[in-house]
Amino acid sequence: MTSGGHEGSGLQAGLKNRHLTMIAIGGVIGAGLFVGSSSGIAAAGPGILLSYALVGALVVFVMRMLGEMSVANPTSGSFSAHADRALGRWAGFSIGWLYWFFWVVVLAVEATAGAVILEGWIPAVPQWAWALIVMIVLTATNLASVGNYGEFEFWFAGIKVVAIGAFIVIGLLAVFGVLPGVDAEQASWSNLTEHGGFLPHGAGAILTGVLLVVFSFMGSEIPTLAAGEAEDPQKAVTQATNSIIWRIGVFYLGSILMVVTLLPWDSKKIAEDGSYVAALDSLGIPHAGQIMNFIILTSVLSCLNSGLYTASRMAHSLGRRGDAPKAFASTTGNGVPRVAILASVVFGFVAVFFNYAFPDTVFLFLLNSSGAVALFVWLVICVSQLRMRRIVMREAPEKLVVKMWLFPYLTWACIAFIVFVIGYMLTDTENGGRDTMLLSLLVAAVVVGVALVRRRGRTPAAVPSDGSSDDSTSQPAGV
Repeated sequence: MTSGGHEGSGLQAGLKNRHLTMIAIGGVIGAGLFVGSSSGIAAAGPGILLSYALVGALVVFVMRMLGEMSVANPTSGSFSAHADRALGRWAGFSIGWLYWFFWVVVLAVEATAGAVILEGWIPAVPQWAWALIVMIVLTATNLASVGNYGEFEFWFAGIKVVAIGAFIVIGLLAVFGVLPGVDAEQASWSNLTEHGGFLPHGAGAILTGVLLVVFSFMGSEIPTLAAGEAEDPQKAVTQATNSIIWRIGVFYLGSILMVVTLLPWDSKKIAEDGSYVAALDSLGIPHAGQIMNFIILTSVLSCLNSGLYTASRMAHSLGRRGDAPKAFASTTGNGVPRVAILASVVFGFVAVFFNYAFPDTVFLFLLNSSGAVALFVWLVICVSQLRMRRIVMREAPEKLVVKMWLFPYLTWACIAFIVFVIGYMLTDTENGGRDTMLLSLLVAAVVVGVALVRRRGRTPAAVPSDGSSDDSTSQPAGV
């Protein structure tokens, strides 16, 4: 095992600051924004903007808390390592494995979504073969070096950013009636209040919208996982944390605002073609569907790339702390956790197989049982930060470079909101929220149970921490 990297774990500083910047920007633009927004618009009408604003504000606050902890202690384990230190080994073990499970299932979802698009372009290659090809290429990329992952993600994220930016500019020009050569008759600010009003299904639909859009924000935390392999982790995490407000404001609220002003929210085209394709089609832009398919494919590949990276780094961190097989902690000469990557992609391939062989049984169970992991992760980050702030203030106050606003009141408010959303999901039978939450709670309970059983069977000193110390209880904050 090599000794490079920021935590003495074998990982090396192969990510440049420009990589981290684009990973941070691209992390909030998932394929879910392009694909999943149509169901939210159908449920809440123009009021979906309030749903995105609520979840966006929550993510900004949670990422501020995570940024506070990660700047004080950059690590590839991110929130899992922080939970380990703040709440106990059972917490780090549980949330780390749940997060890994989430991304392994995402690999299957995104590989299949990309294969559908590619098969439409080149039907001679079957869908399963496209899924296999995409997975193999991105696995090879991640195995080569962390710099390769960063470079691929730099360009994937760049395409997404340019596409969303262009979409917003085109939308604004159309709404103001100054976009030449297009049919913008439907584009109007009045679309926000006509067709049943801003909240056509009532104020309660805002919460329904929250349930439908909350999971599209998963990925915002990736820059803190990548910080352990950055040239300047403190600077990278600080910038990512400070810029998340405008990133969510522009990419989510700005683009969704354009969708619901370019055409009526109840247009059948939104449900049939997807919100962004329908919005471009309403302007009569030629080949709008193919343009958006290319952008969606880019987002899918970006999500796959980041998903494999994120899952492998979490597995590596778990291995470092003795919560996964020791082989997961090993790295190659250039700092790549090869075993952790291969283990993650193998389970990803298994999930892809289930998606094709048992889509309505086994894979549906995997999908639903991982669906609420985002909420669990955010809840653990909030609770960890409550304790970590006191630990850092006591042991290394100079490490507190990034601070959570209005501590501890805003942290408690976020905890209350997340718990409320979890409770509300348990009452949601119409959109499948109840099934998703029950299955996710079941899987979480099993993982926590395993963690507690393991804890009783071993002493804390026998397990190495994620950092350079052999005893996590004695490791000072910020080391």
